[in-house]
Amino acid sequence: FSEGCRGHLGKQLIEKYALDKDADPQHYGIGIKELWDIDPAKHKPGLVVHGSGWPLSDGASGGFFLYHAEDNQVVVGLIIDLNYSNPYLSPFDEFQRMKHHPEIKQYLEGGKRVAYGARAITKGGFNTLPKMTMPGALLIGCDAGTLNFSKIKGIHTAMKSGMLAAESIAAALVNGDAGGKDLTGFTDAYQASWLYDELYRGRNFGPAMHKFGPYLGGAFNYIDQNWFGGKIPVTLHDLHKDHEQLKLASESTEIQYPKPDGVLSFDKLSSVFLSNTNHEEDQPCHLQLKDPSIPINQNLPKYAEPAQRYCPAGVYEVVEGDSGPQFQINAQNCVHCKTCDIKDPAQNINWVVPEGAGGPNYPNM
Repeated sequence: FSEGCRGHLGKQLIEKYALDKDADPQHYGIGIKELWDIDPAKHKPGLVVHGSGWPLSDGASGGFFLYHAEDNQVVVGLIIDLNYSNPYLSPFDEFQRMKHHPEIKQYLEGGKRVAYGARAITKGGFNTLPKMTMPGALLIGCDAGTLNFSKIKGIHTAMKSGMLAAESIAAALVNGDAGGKDLTGFTDAYQASWLYDELYRGRNFGPAMHKFGPYLGGAFNYIDQNWFGGKIPVTLHDLHKDHEQLKLASESTEIQYPKPDGVLSFDKLSSVFLSNTNHEEDQPCHLQLKDPSIPINQNLPKYAEPAQRYCPAGVYEVVEGDSGPQFQINAQNCVHCKTCDIKDPAQNINWVVPEGAGGPNYPNM
């Protein structure tokens, strides 16, 4: 099973087989990204710009990036940790605001936005990895959480977990395994590989940032990563689940975001249009509510229904109906980022696979 972050089947397998009973709670971020055609005079192939913290509101953590790619294009994005506490925070609007930073703005001005997308990332790292074997199956890649968050890189680690899985399955077949067994040989191969060592060396990165903040946490990580090579003789843990971190709306400050200017910053609907998202209209809604009453009866009074803001595609709305506020799901807009499945404070939204091949169709993303 290698479905990527918050896999629809993976999350069920983790629960069914209690694969995470000896692991720390998994942690997630949401990454929002755009592709721009820019002025050739401003294009610098290979230039990488990274930033941390700004413009995130009210103690939220994360970082932005801008990569100069081929053909006078740049990729610009923002990753926000989903342990943020203010229910009024909108990752989409934080990203739109971010593009006005002078370091980013100088490249985007005069350019044209050509693509938009969003996706959650599994970033808990070594301490949050579940048991990856179960009777007759393996859980690998970002479905398990093999991304190295200290480097924000996960393709090579996911590929390695897949290679180890293939080798373990092949060995079992050669030895006459009829299936249905727990392939413990995978665990042995994983623990003996560079993948285990790399993830172990980055085990403190996320917990340090969450526990100590960007300054003290950054200092700890600098010492751990650069002086000790990731093997400082202490292991930090973050035992707080991301969805449990929201404060009540009454205890939070409402965030007033600037209106999009249509030049550097844009609205959600025009962004979703660029993601080429499409779902068949007459299919069952793939965003299932375990209890349809919770959004209005609980989340709205407690948290001002944060789904309106944490979704980067305008899927969730609270609209006024004849009998009062109603929770509206615009499933057609869904870009399959999985943020709702992760961040809903009541864990009431279950993202399931839509019918057919519906969803975003990203060009060059």
